[in-house]
Amino acid sequence: MKVVASNKFANFNYFLLETFEAGIILKGCEIKSIRQNGMTLNESFVLLSKNKVFLKNCFVKPYQTVNGFSPEATRDRELLLNKTEILKLKEKVEKQGLTIIPVKAYFKNERLKIEIALAKGKKLYNKKQDLKERDIMREQERNLF
Repeated sequence: MKVVASNKFANFNYFLLETFEAGIILKGCEIKSIRQNGMTLNESFVLLSKNKVFLKNCFVKPYQTVNGFSPEATRDRELLLNKTEILKLKEKVEKQGLTIIPVKAYFKNERLKIEIALAKGKKLYNKKQDLKERDIMREQERNLF
């Protein structure tokens, strides 16, 4: 499994509750650009419509050597999930007020997969507490060596 892109701030800004694996629909030579690490997930999010799931604001760098059609860099891309998974996500988002964020993109059996997670936003005091715990762990590691 080769990780192509990851959302570095996902664990810092959210409590990740449950993860799902989704396929993605790409156009043209986007896959070639992604293979050359031309994808970022930092400010992207997942939006649910009636029976479809879309990845919004995901940046895929245009492929350099293409002469013809080149899709827009931040266009909406459809994610592929089972109908039961879509209904489960929709129910949790509506009832519990959770959000869905992409965590990482990776290749699995030569196909691009996006790991999405149901997440609950952290408050400022939760973020500060995480930073304190991380500093304590670093200090302990330094003292051991």
